[in-house]
Amino acid sequence: MSSGFAAVLAGARIMPVLTVPDPATAAPLAEALAAGGARCAEVTLRTPGAEQALRTMAAHGGLIVGAGTVLTGEQVERAVAAGARFVVSPGLDEEVLAACREARVPAVPGIATATELMRALRAGLDTVKLFPAEAIGGPRTLRALAGPFPGARFVPTGGIDASRMDAYLADPAVVGVGGSWMATTAHLERGDYTEIRRLTAEAVARSTP
Repeated sequence: MSSGFAAVLAGARIMPVLTVPDPATAAPLAEALAAGGARCAEVTLRTPGAEQALRTMAAHGGLIVGAGTVLTGEQVERAVAAGARFVVSPGLDEEVLAACREARVPAVPGIATATELMRALRAGLDTVKLFPAEAIGGPRTLRALAGPFPGARFVPTGGIDASRMDAYLADPAVVGVGGSWMATTAHLERGDYTEIRRLTAEAVARSTP
């Protein structure tokens, strides 16, 4: 089972990772991200209104929206029902993978070790999330993991910001980088969608070959 996530990205190399405290901000957030050139976004299931935010952003039509911080098979089902086109997990969980397979959506499990990467590859996946990327050694760890597994592709997330994205994108094993710096909870609390658009456009421009 190929993750199919590279096809979902469709060449985009930047994925905003979003924690949305208030679902009312989801529509203007989606508009700002799309206006900045983002093609996809991950809505983390970390807040009570996350599913509604996911539903609203998926209905926008300008973004391919997925669910993040997915921990159970039940969450997979609910996220897909809300419009998620892909599922991202902080770790590698067989129940989540099975639910994604059943729902026919790409799964992107988190890995931090060679053992976890081997399990993901054995499950038929070709793309994994390196998490938490900065905390476990950043690009050096990425290169060390990619070396023995030339077919593996990575989406690093966790602690990455505008000053660090280039170091990851320079690695040919990286299909995209996820980060929250483009649309933080502080941006959303202030309603600063102009800044979200600016930061997104800057990241997209820098990530374009």
